[in-house]
Amino acid sequence: MGFNELNSIEHYIIHQLSGVNFNSNVVQEPKAAYGAQWVYQSANDIHRSVNEVLIETELKDALIRLNPEIAVNPDLGDEVIYKLRAVLIAVNQVGLVIANEEFFKWMTGEKTMPFGENSRHVPVRLIDFENLSDNRYVVTNQYRIHHRETKIPDIVMMINGIPVVVGEAKTAIRPSVSWLDGAYEIHNVYENAVPQLFVPNILSFATEGKELYYGSIRCPLEFWAPWRLENDEDALAKRLGLGEVGKELSNLLSPIRLLDIMRNFSLFSTDKKKRRIKIIPRFQQYEGANKIVERVKEGEIKKGLIWHFQGSGKSFLMVFAAQKLRRTPELKSPTVIILVDRTDLDTQISGTFNAADIANVETTDNIRELQGMLERDTRKIIVSMIHKFRDAKPNMNTRENIIVLVDEAHRTQEGDLGRQMRAALPNAFLFGLTGTPVNKADKNTFWAFGSEEDEGGYLSRYTFQDSIRDGATLPLHFEPRMLDVHVDKETIDKLFADFKEETALTDEEADALNRKSAKMAAFLKSPERVAKIVKDISVHFNEKVAPHGFKAMVVTPDRHACIQYKEELDKYFPVEASKVVISTTANDTFEFKQKWGVDKSQQERIVDEFNDPISDLQFLIVTAKLLTGFDSPILQTMYLDKSIKDHTLLQAICRTNRLFPNKTYGRIVDYFGVFDDAAKALQFDEASVKQIISNLSELREKLPQAMRDTLQHFEGVDRTQLGFEGLEAAQNKLKTNESKDAFASDYKYLSKLWESLSPDNILNLYQADYKWLSQVFESVRPASDNVGKLLWMTLGAQTTKLIHDNIHVGDIHNLEEFILDSDVIEDIFNNPDPKNAKKLEKILINRFKKHGEHPKFKKLSELLEELRDRAEKGLITSIEFVKELCKIAKEAVQAEKDLQAEVQERSPKAALTELFLELKTDQTPAVVERIVADIDAIVRVVSFVGWQKTSSGEREVQKSLRQALLKYQLHKDQVLFDRAYGYIKEYY
Repeated sequence: MGFNELNSIEHYIIHQLSGVNFNSNVVQEPKAAYGAQWVYQSANDIHRSVNEVLIETELKDALIRLNPEIAVNPDLGDEVIYKLRAVLIAVNQVGLVIANEEFFKWMTGEKTMPFGENSRHVPVRLIDFENLSDNRYVVTNQYRIHHRETKIPDIVMMINGIPVVVGEAKTAIRPSVSWLDGAYEIHNVYENAVPQLFVPNILSFATEGKELYYGSIRCPLEFWAPWRLENDEDALAKRLGLGEVGKELSNLLSPIRLLDIMRNFSLFSTDKKKRRIKIIPRFQQYEGANKIVERVKEGEIKKGLIWHFQGSGKSFLMVFAAQKLRRTPELKSPTVIILVDRTDLDTQISGTFNAADIANVETTDNIRELQGMLERDTRKIIVSMIHKFRDAKPNMNTRENIIVLVDEAHRTQEGDLGRQMRAALPNAFLFGLTGTPVNKADKNTFWAFGSEEDEGGYLSRYTFQDSIRDGATLPLHFEPRMLDVHVDKETIDKLFADFKEETALTDEEADALNRKSAKMAAFLKSPERVAKIVKDISVHFNEKVAPHGFKAMVVTPDRHACIQYKEELDKYFPVEASKVVISTTANDTFEFKQKWGVDKSQQERIVDEFNDPISDLQFLIVTAKLLTGFDSPILQTMYLDKSIKDHTLLQAICRTNRLFPNKTYGRIVDYFGVFDDAAKALQFDEASVKQIISNLSELREKLPQAMRDTLQHFEGVDRTQLGFEGLEAAQNKLKTNESKDAFASDYKYLSKLWESLSPDNILNLYQADYKWLSQVFESVRPASDNVGKLLWMTLGAQTTKLIHDNIHVGDIHNLEEFILDSDVIEDIFNNPDPKNAKKLEKILINRFKKHGEHPKFKKLSELLEELRDRAEKGLITSIEFVKELCKIAKEAVQAEKDLQAEVQERSPKAALTELFLELKTDQTPAVVERIVADIDAIVRVVSFVGWQKTSSGEREVQKSLRQALLKYQLHKDQVLFDRAYGYIKEYY
């Protein structure tokens, strides 16, 4: 039988979770039990219709089991189920995320019903979070579900009859198939075709047996994440595939983990475009937050240091930790204080809390207010800045259930602030979070946060390598430029030291001299140098950044240099393409302040504009602002012309490493010569830093080998041969799926290198070969709507442009697969090739079968049969046959577009309009559109979610419909009334 998706991966998942082994028919105990057990049940044995999302018998049993009021009167369980059905149905109107958020309130016990004595409202429990064995956990496969169309997800996991996890398994033996294909199917296909299945969803997962990734509803594929096991000694088993994936599956999908994620680690937030989004934790956020909570619950060690690399999600880690701490009953309503050390970080952190609608969050504006809150024993989440602890009184609050989370801990412990904080809150728990590793020499930070009981001084550690391995952040490419004006700082520093020694200057005299003449400011800001750099930036940006849809930041030596750069950039780009973000001082002139000063609200507006992909703003010009605490995923390139050292340097360059669609790395273009400092900033971990920051010279060295590896797939092929003969010779080398996938893998690696280096002159040496390889790749690449080939799908902007500019290689019509679209049909029409005509014929037959008895497609199918019959009888030439076939194909493409538009347009008003036109008689007024608008307006006012399930709701809607029809003297037409009411019940 061999290995396939079903017996290798899908059955393995079921065996791992439930112990059932379909391949041997022997039931085995699972390797790990977590206090609750997944039980396998065949989809055929689950009592439900294909349209039902909830297993209502299971759910009602759970409601009776977990709610004493419903146990006394089981009919009350039906009322709850009616409410839940209404949430499921509403997904088409309110959207998946809002429906999921509403359903989560039911699942987490936040909803109440008037089931108590004297109709008192009591919470309704669908799931028992205290005693997990009181819930029933079912895993099933090949679970058929119908909404707009029928879909069959591979794995569905249910708690008390509620589907909470959807999983997709892909084959392990095709290199071109990966977990991405499964994730694509869930995100792009199932969530759109059967959205009701995902209304109760906690998370979805996908695996091909080599890697396991998971994501929340509506989460773009680039943000799906792997699940890791802490301190996994067998991590090398990753290379062996199933063993490691099995452990990750058992860990992530254990009931205790899933319910913890649902209750404490699921956030519903609002993005910049005012859209609702759902956020679930990455592994490191889940682990870090839980370590904080566990340490506080244990109560013995009062501190901890958390190092999670820049950009890996510390803000959300703090939100998750604060939320869970506040919800932990044994902590008795604790106070959680989030401390930051800069105004911009304060805005970012409080913005994260506010967008996620976390309850009881306060942001303090001044020291007195913060101190007052602590003295009043406020039990909330308080976001503040650490300098507000200056002059704080000792023993301001001696409670033990105060937890302080300090962001960027290594920068906040200057002077005695750490000790003042400890004196003011002597019994509080102090946790420091940092995005850069804390050097052991930084005694103050370790004194304040590092615990001797923790290995290496860290409670939780998530390094550069971990972050890039998991796709939490992107690697950084480092590009030294303008070597002719490169600043040799070490030589200058050495010469200055020698000069100081020779002239016997005191330190104070040397510092004065250094400030006046040796700061290099005059050199750095010389007009000729700035002009050269900006000209280089303009070329670089237009060739390497803009084509990809990304943006850039320019970092200059000081505030006045920002203005210089702005004036130069305006010579190459429109004025609105760049903005200066600097602060002003009391010593600045009124004119300078008026022209260049940026206050807090202006800065927020500029940042929002920069983050908008379609805005004109392409460059931010800064010197100190926005180098820390600034999250802008669209920022890909930093043009750096400033001496930055130590942690500030690493934080600054990591502004470019955030995830963004089609972004594969962050880039630092260095005009100053700070690359060596990036390693020196963290000398104790120099190897790690050098790995994280790829110097482009290393990529240049890799290019020749990558080119050789890709070309070796075509050994013996004459690459100078043009036309279809040359292409056919290349394609003949890729006859098997294995050879095609191996070529695709090598070509994708080569194309990434090409994108990174473009427009480096080294590429000129390989341009002809790369162009040839790109054309071959395009000719054998599967159709873009063919899921299962995602390895082949994404190419960089430079490569895509090259393909588009050069894809014509003579008369090429022997492609193995193609999409049925107008361009392909036009191509076959103009170049009638019998092979492609045959393929087109087969595609049309399949399409017509798919659309069944639809009159338009039935008619086209009959035309096709008639055409084939004429061709078989020799009544038309082969050329005429192809051209007639193309006409039918064009009509089929248009019919499919019309059908799609028709489906999308079936709004409530469209449905009512269709009804009135169908039932229209001579007596029906001509103003059908106005009648429908009136009914729509009135019904929307009186209807509410779930009105169909209440007698009062039905009465109100019927009464409103009668009134609307009375206005047009149609109220006596009972058939019209009944049909219209039926439509309203379905669509509203």
